[in-house]
Amino acid sequence: MRRRTAIALGLAAPLLPSRPAAAACPEPRGTGDLFVIVERARGSLLIAESTGNTVLGRVEGLGDLSHASLVFSRDARFAFVFGRDGGLSKVDLLERRLAARVVQAGNAIGGAIAQDGRVVAVANYEPGGVRLFDAATLAPLLEVPAVGADGKRSKVVGLVDTADNGFAFTLWDSGEIWLLDPSDPAAPRITKFPGIGSLPYDANVTPDGRFYVAGLFGEDGLVLLDLWHPETGPKRILDGYGRGEEPLPVYKMPHLEGWGAAGEHLLLPAVGRHEVLVVDRRSWREVGRIPVLGQPVFVVVRPDGREAWVSFAHPKNGAVQILDLERLSVAATLTPGRAVLHLEFTPRGERLWLSARDDDRVVVMDTRRRAVLASLPADKPSGIFSTARAHRIGS
Repeated sequence: MRRRTAIALGLAAPLLPSRPAAAACPEPRGTGDLFVIVERARGSLLIAESTGNTVLGRVEGLGDLSHASLVFSRDARFAFVFGRDGGLSKVDLLERRLAARVVQAGNAIGGAIAQDGRVVAVANYEPGGVRLFDAATLAPLLEVPAVGADGKRSKVVGLVDTADNGFAFTLWDSGEIWLLDPSDPAAPRITKFPGIGSLPYDANVTPDGRFYVAGLFGEDGLVLLDLWHPETGPKRILDGYGRGEEPLPVYKMPHLEGWGAAGEHLLLPAVGRHEVLVVDRRSWREVGRIPVLGQPVFVVVRPDGREAWVSFAHPKNGAVQILDLERLSVAATLTPGRAVLHLEFTPRGERLWLSARDDDRVVVMDTRRRAVLASLPADKPSGIFSTARAHRIGS
């Protein structure tokens, strides 16, 4: 009996799947240290790793990337790229190839990915509205035309994901905030807040997902909406922060998507001013402002909250200033390259990557020593995105 059992087991063994030899498998790697760099003029992405500060490869054929942004899948394997030509591209970061692409509008300005990672949303200028796509296939799910209270179709900006698996965005032309719950694509729930102010140009959500803040280009001030209690409606904050002073010409829109959150403070670029506004997150009142050398575009806080690094509009866009957030003052001024467009910290903040468009390079800096660690060739680089964004609300 024992002999027969042994024979039977011996016959069964070949039916089990065999493990492939290790030599046949490519070298495995994760995506946790990857950075994606937009080459705006070339319509391509560079995929780089931030451990050794090297470029791994390039993905081409992504259309007009002159104002491109992107988000990551929840496993950080894929990047969803939003092109100015209305293109939505899905890029495989490990295989470094274009996995899928659709041209879904005439002019797009950015997008977001839902909390559960299943739905990608695109904000469109032309035609104005938001379109939703299946993250796995890029199959279309839903279109939301942005027809404001004035009966006209509006450009959509400031699109972010929210903590309830929905989205928030603003209507530039009609001055509104909309909340979108797409859980039932056949009957999506849309909550509209008209009359928030003139030309809401950009917006973001606080790191905890509670507050949606929209900046106003047409007037001094911002608009705050509590997403835990949207029934209370939006309210104005920092109203008239220019205090009647004549605003300066605006050479490049500041980006609220590049604001900084440090402890109880938010740091916001002031429109038409050479200042960074410091706001108390509990009272939503201004508690200070930091004079800087030009019009700030991005104010990016180091992950430990001790410093913020600031980039500027022309003609000061060859400089970066470092703000000491204990003293609320400028700690240093650097000139790392010509036309610095974007700043991105590594997840723990020991390094900062910045794009120097007119030098055709990306500069990697040691944030403690404020010294250059590496200079990577890139064709007119603009946006730089760490895969750490895959795990943050509003990123």
